[in-house]
Amino acid sequence: MLPAFDAVGMPYIPSSTLRGVARTQAIRHFMQTEQLSWKAAEARIAPFFGSLEAAAGDRIGKVIFLDAYPMPEKSDRGGGLAVDIANNIWSWQDNQINYKPNPNLYFSLRKATFLMGIRAGTGCTPAILQQVKAWLIAGLAEGIGSQVNTGYGTLQAHGANTARSSLLEVDFTLEGQLIHGRQQFTPWKQSERGQWQMRGKPDAEVRATAFKSMLRYWFRTFAMGVLSIEAVRSLEAEIFGSIDPQKRGYLRVEVLDDRIVQPEATQKNDRCGEQSGRLRLSLSSETAAAKAEAVQNLARNLTWLMFHLGGVGQGARRPCYSRSTRKHAPWWRGSTLIAESDDAFWKIPESIAEFKTLFQTRLRAFYHALNQLSGKAIDPARPRTVAQPVEAIDSTARIVVCSGKEDFDKPYALAVLHHQDFKVRGKYDPDLCGGTTPTVKPSPVWIADLGDYQVVTVFKANDNPRKNYLTRVQRSTSHRLWPL
Repeated sequence: MLPAFDAVGMPYIPSSTLRGVARTQAIRHFMQTEQLSWKAAEARIAPFFGSLEAAAGDRIGKVIFLDAYPMPEKSDRGGGLAVDIANNIWSWQDNQINYKPNPNLYFSLRKATFLMGIRAGTGCTPAILQQVKAWLIAGLAEGIGSQVNTGYGTLQAHGANTARSSLLEVDFTLEGQLIHGRQQFTPWKQSERGQWQMRGKPDAEVRATAFKSMLRYWFRTFAMGVLSIEAVRSLEAEIFGSIDPQKRGYLRVEVLDDRIVQPEATQKNDRCGEQSGRLRLSLSSETAAAKAEAVQNLARNLTWLMFHLGGVGQGARRPCYSRSTRKHAPWWRGSTLIAESDDAFWKIPESIAEFKTLFQTRLRAFYHALNQLSGKAIDPARPRTVAQPVEAIDSTARIVVCSGKEDFDKPYALAVLHHQDFKVRGKYDPDLCGGTTPTVKPSPVWIADLGDYQVVTVFKANDNPRKNYLTRVQRSTSHRLWPL
């Protein structure tokens, strides 16, 4: 995340941060190996890091930490300062969910190699120095700074094998608009509409934080259909982390080996943007052993649902589709997320009847894990009705799987959504497709294209025009997935 800068403007990691990382790791080590409390473990590490309450010889730390600086890059890793973006779209306020995009740009340090130094102080032995070094390396592998559960702040010693055990790993391909963390501005030019524009050249990509945000979104929407708002908010903070109350969260989400296969289209006939990588989920050090199995089961099934309900990044509510017949960019809209795995867990059937069985099996497994974590009685067969205008898989929501004829190179469910019959004065209906004026309003319809069929999620489906849309979609081959 935002690195510290020294007096001459160089990004660096302060020595006090490194000492804190090693010290915290040492405390955790003795808590685990000797079953000590935090306070007792603090006393145990006094011979290494010092303590004012210790005996005279142990009041001062025996190892000196030096500031760490990034090394000059001489490879194609592309390391160094990068412009990053945080966009807190959904936020809790007084147990209500507010939707308001709020993009904020900031500096991050990407793929940097740091030179770190420690040296022996007064009373330090070679054994003490080596032990503190080991704690420092282990602590850095856990991550430093904020957002360590979303791929930031993890450092690995050269030549060290610090691979963490994961609860899920899956290769993925993401097609669509991706996310614009920053834009390189181009000269002003006149558009085909006669308007003068400065259209930026985006650096499009999708990072771990986007996947974590999407997992958080789907967790919230499913949980609110069976639990109280207060219970959902508390559990969400425990699993995914929060600022208030301050929690790191049980789940750690990382994107590994990511690369841009195809840059985002800048010309009408360009292919859509495409990124590949490997999504890895693991448990953070905050996860209690008694909850580890339930968190793992919830995360695995929630991730499967995410892959089959929509995309990630810009336009996640629609599958990727071409706009090359238009006269102006963007030439592609939407987002299609594909699991690239031979594992039986990710294999989906060809028929929609079999998919219905599989989807509901995964959904029931998610609710079973939610029941274990919440400790509350959950009956997904009798969902709640959420009164506030919020996106929730409750008694008024519907999820269907359908297949039908494509139109204008759009999959069946999307072609029906964009049909002239559902437009208002020639424009998309904001109560069906969302809108940006006068207030930002997300679409209440999600469509995921799985090749042979589409999965359609509709919130507040009892009201028109959403009710009419569902009726039209289900004229073709379809099965209801929710309510169960």
